[in-house]
Amino acid sequence: MSEGNGYKSGSRLEKVLAEGHFAITAELGPPKSVDVAVIDRKAGFLQGKVDAVNITDNQTAVVRISSIAAGVLALQRGLEPVIQMTCRDRNRIAMQSDILGAYVLGCRNLLCLSGDHPSFGNHPSARSVFDLDSIQLVDMVRAMRDEGKFQCGEEIRNGKKDPVVPPRMFIGAAENPFSDPIEYRVVRLDKKAKAGADFIQTQCIYDMPRFKQWMAQVVDRGLHEKVKILAGITPLKSARMAMYMRDAVAGVTVPDELITRMEKAEDPTEEGIRICLDQIEELKQVPGVAGIHLMAIEWEHKVPEIAERAGLLPRPSVE
Repeated sequence: MSEGNGYKSGSRLEKVLAEGHFAITAELGPPKSVDVAVIDRKAGFLQGKVDAVNITDNQTAVVRISSIAAGVLALQRGLEPVIQMTCRDRNRIAMQSDILGAYVLGCRNLLCLSGDHPSFGNHPSARSVFDLDSIQLVDMVRAMRDEGKFQCGEEIRNGKKDPVVPPRMFIGAAENPFSDPIEYRVVRLDKKAKAGADFIQTQCIYDMPRFKQWMAQVVDRGLHEKVKILAGITPLKSARMAMYMRDAVAGVTVPDELITRMEKAEDPTEEGIRICLDQIEELKQVPGVAGIHLMAIEWEHKVPEIAERAGLLPRPSVE
């Protein structure tokens, strides 16, 4: 089953990638209260500058406005949301219910994640669910979309004589090229592609040689032809941030030369943006990379400048 014109979902992100444009997605974390002014402010920076915006799902296991509700608010503000869904907080019944709900509210992109352990968040004694893992979640969403069936095998219809009406989502997953052994990372990507992932967003990249090594394996297996790879980029604001990313963020490697470059910079903010721009230019030349996922953590106001200076504006028009 497919959307009109051969698209799986008809989302803008899907069309941009299908037409071969170098895609750019960003990230928007929902607020921790019902004050949605933060969504208004961030949407103002991102509107028209990116192809889609990830709406995080209680990131770092901290309670926030739900990703679906915040995604609808983003949609109303002119952004195309990528709804994140973690396996941490829901069983398969709740997940499928939320997928149906997200679709009828206009959301067309879904990123399937395991989710941070509750011990990292503000309810460390909360019980994790993990009824499914992220690969099983990808497969479940694919079956809902392509087969019109719930995970139990029941058709997605209101009654026996009613039509099957599935949620047609563009399905994403995450991957970390920097965990060891590197050979296993490409095997895991292959599993996600076979499960039904349409696009991948990677962990933020600072170790470019390691990323290129991983991408070479991706291309060697032909996986870049099965799933679109969006390379993760997080601009550095200071040498202190670079050291924090190196020492405290799991799965991230920051080469010493980048830390030294930030330490010696007269203007660390500008230097961080220059490093980001250098990375984007390099990524444009890496075979198999279809775009970037720009995670400008609480620096959304810099996204337009980065996109402009990287030659990524204006964004392409798609039908």
